[in-house]
Amino acid sequence: MDHLDVLESKSIYIIREAFNRIDKLAMLWSIGKDSNVMLWCARKAFFGHIPFPLLNIDTEKKFAEVYEFRDRITKEWNLDVRIGGCPPVEEMDQSLPPAARSAARKTAGLKRLIAEGSYTGLIAGIRRDEEGTRAKERVFSPRSETNTWNFRDQPPEFWDQFNTEFAPGTHVRVHPLLHWTEMDIWLYTRRENIPLVPLYFAKDGKRYRSLGDQDITFPVDSNADTIDAIIEELKYSKVAERAGRAMDHEAEDSFERLRADGYL
Repeated sequence: MDHLDVLESKSIYIIREAFNRIDKLAMLWSIGKDSNVMLWCARKAFFGHIPFPLLNIDTEKKFAEVYEFRDRITKEWNLDVRIGGCPPVEEMDQSLPPAARSAARKTAGLKRLIAEGSYTGLIAGIRRDEEGTRAKERVFSPRSETNTWNFRDQPPEFWDQFNTEFAPGTHVRVHPLLHWTEMDIWLYTRRENIPLVPLYFAKDGKRYRSLGDQDITFPVDSNADTIDAIIEELKYSKVAERAGRAMDHEAEDSFERLRADGYL
């Protein structure tokens, strides 16, 4: 087994373990590159058919290419996608900076969709190397009944021994891609020929490394218009993956506040 085989095997094991241990399970599908790798692994885990719904939070501010990709792949792969809306930004915590306040809408929409489906577990495609607060996560991460996260009190996970026994009323977030890097995602996407939103590829000297809402996500300078070119670019790039996310340039604790409240 090579490096990518090991990554894939571990992720598939985590997804299957979550399905075996959690009664009401769903998977968050953001349509981004990480989320698509996670979805690909889930399809492999269950031989092409995913036995739980996918949750997609619609802020109504996504790129047109994202909506087109979501609708096309949903039909082609016969996915059970549950789409949830978001409350207006005026209802969010006004002490948050503008971009973080806009992003908080997704958390509120996700909480509402989880409550409507009575889901006790949610699989999500975050990675530890993507952002500092995410580095504190566990693979099986307990949340309160309101989906809040106590990042100072997380169960130990030594030698991939995951705690899957939680008290009644605990909501569990499952992160099968925590051990992946951005480079791993691109190498695996190339090997498996996983479909992607075209915005990741350079056009007129710009491309998106991370996809969010149109009004708070911006492209970075790049001429990488193929996966091979992106992989080569990442070998030498000093630009942070989330450099195009406006909220990452706001108050230092805003992202941590969002994550504690349930943001992914």
